[in-house]
Amino acid sequence: MTKSRGIHAPRQYWTDDQIETLRLNYANWPTYLVAHVCGHSERSTYVKARELGLKKSAKYLASPEAGRMQRNDNRGGATRYAKGHVPANKGLRRPGWAPGRMAETQFKAGQRGNKYLPIGSERVNSDGYLDRKVSDTGYPPKDWQPVHKLLWAEHNGPIPSGFAVVFKNGTKTDIRIENLELISRGELMRRNTIHRYPPELKEVIKLNGKLRRLIDKKTESATP
Repeated sequence: MTKSRGIHAPRQYWTDDQIETLRLNYANWPTYLVAHVCGHSERSTYVKARELGLKKSAKYLASPEAGRMQRNDNRGGATRYAKGHVPANKGLRRPGWAPGRMAETQFKAGQRGNKYLPIGSERVNSDGYLDRKVSDTGYPPKDWQPVHKLLWAEHNGPIPSGFAVVFKNGTKTDIRIENLELISRGELMRRNTIHRYPPELKEVIKLNGKLRRLIDKKTESATP
């Protein structure tokens, strides 16, 4: 059983007469008009014209019907601001000006939003790690640092390039120096992939994946 392609309008084929009409008029007529005469959509007409190597004539492209900008065109000139135009509100606005009670709700110099957190604040990030605010530059990746990395650096110094600090028991909330270890990025990758399992278990995982793909393929082909 083949997959259903859904409900589509019947495909319209080009007859010899329609093709001849297209050849005779495409160069000098608007495409929508050619499409109407031939009984096809504009998209179908464009596609067929391209297939036949048909193009619009230079005379048509230079005409207003083509809708192209021409040299010395001044479209919209009547509605543009003239050179030297002075805005109607020039000089009306000044520092602190605001209509109604807007001025009461504007931030004052040095004022911070209600979501501001001071240095030393902590939060749980989207990956589940506890972060601490260590600076106030306004650039979050620099201002917020993982607490477990700060703890490791406090006891052992800066983390070398190419290495990562991980939790021995895998629990991100168990932040103790005894629960932290420094490993290479390569080792971290191996721990997070199929290679961390024994050979027998890796083979089972591979076979399970192959079986799932086969089931999905059979299910798709059987869908009406």
